[in-house]
Amino acid sequence: MRSVKPGRGPSLQGAIGSIFAVVFGIFWMVSAAKMGAPTPFVLMGLVFVVIAGSNVIVSLMNATGENRFSLYDITEEGEEPDPLEEVLNKKEKTTEPKEEEERPTETAFCPYCGAKAEKDYAFCRSCGKKL
Repeated sequence: MRSVKPGRGPSLQGAIGSIFAVVFGIFWMVSAAKMGAPTPFVLMGLVFVVIAGSNVIVSLMNATGENRFSLYDITEEGEEPDPLEEVLNKKEKTTEPKEEEERPTETAFCPYCGAKAEKDYAFCRSCGKKL
């Protein structure tokens, strides 16, 4: 299985931003409680702190750890089945078969942005880079 992992710099930036969010959530709870705000407003700050705190942990692990969490896991055919694909294939079998649409004989993808490009194109229609 191949995976796409976040960079260490963006992960550290996410951790720093989340620390500010935790501080803001604590400030929110204290301020709302001092003003006599209803309980749901005070608890909203607690939810904010919990979510931001979990993001701090994950981001710091990705920034400093040897084994980082993946943003995307890419599997080759036959490596790991996708449960959602099985569900979707069952739905397709119950519906009437669709007529085949005309498709270009060969479709390629831009290596820079991933947009579809015909095989004979010299430049990507999306990003403009030479294929």
